[in-house]
Amino acid sequence: MKSSKSVITGGAGFIGSNLTDHLVKNGHKVIVLDNFISGKKSNLSHQNKKDVKVVKMDISKSKNLNRHFKGADYVFHLAALAQIIPSIKNPKKYFENNVLGTLKVVEAAKKAKVKKLIYAASSSCYGAPKKFPTSEKDKIDLKNPYAVTKFIGEEIVMRYSSIFKMPNISFRFFNVYGPRLDTSGQYSAVIGTFLSQIKKNKPLTIVGDGKQTRDFIHVDDLANAFLKVINSKNVGKIYNLGSGKKISINSIAKIFNGKKRFIPIRPGEPRNSLANISKVKKDINWKPEISIETGIKQLLKN
Repeated sequence: MKSSKSVITGGAGFIGSNLTDHLVKNGHKVIVLDNFISGKKSNLSHQNKKDVKVVKMDISKSKNLNRHFKGADYVFHLAALAQIIPSIKNPKKYFENNVLGTLKVVEAAKKAKVKKLIYAASSSCYGAPKKFPTSEKDKIDLKNPYAVTKFIGEEIVMRYSSIFKMPNISFRFFNVYGPRLDTSGQYSAVIGTFLSQIKKNKPLTIVGDGKQTRDFIHVDDLANAFLKVINSKNVGKIYNLGSGKKISINSIAKIFNGKKRFIPIRPGEPRNSLANISKVKKDINWKPEISIETGIKQLLKN
């Protein structure tokens, strides 16, 4: 049986490297395209060279994407600049990476006639939602340049699907966590921040009153959704990927069991997030398996 060939843009990042592990386990040969701005070589250092080929490149500037996509069965487009505050400081850079980069990837995938293209979209497209759990049909409310560029990327992916009959899928990620999560930098997400603070014996910084809630999904559950969707008949669909459960920041701090320090609210952050995941559960027969308690405890062991 011929093994599948998959291309992952941003494959050296936190989510991309975990997805690479899952694909290799399932017999895929993987080509990782990454510019190593946020991705790390060490995230893939355990991989065998015959299973994973790593190419250092910036997809938004590349002239020869097509040759890396030749013969690819599946494309997972995860490469993007991913933080809100830097996007406000430098929107042009975000537009070039997230919008033009996506257009190039979709063009190359179209030329290669891939069996599936999966785009990593973002739940930031819902802004500060009014309805919980938030479904794919709820209002789009783009609050910052990051959200705008990720949403335009999704629109490109979906229009190519309808106009050119491309087999595209968009996954709107909620808060993803797990091994290799970014713990550095002032913009790292709450679990990454807490992890780094616990390891340095520092108090956990909680924004506002800590009663705000988030929907966290473990990266292994996310990767399983990718594997299920490429084997499904679904195309031209948008799916939320979260756990479908909400947890307050105070409750997360409790699992970490550290001292707490409250800091002022940051502007532009939604008070709550909760994914309605009934559509993806029904369409691809997937459900999240890893509870937040189990996931965090595993992270603390490492």
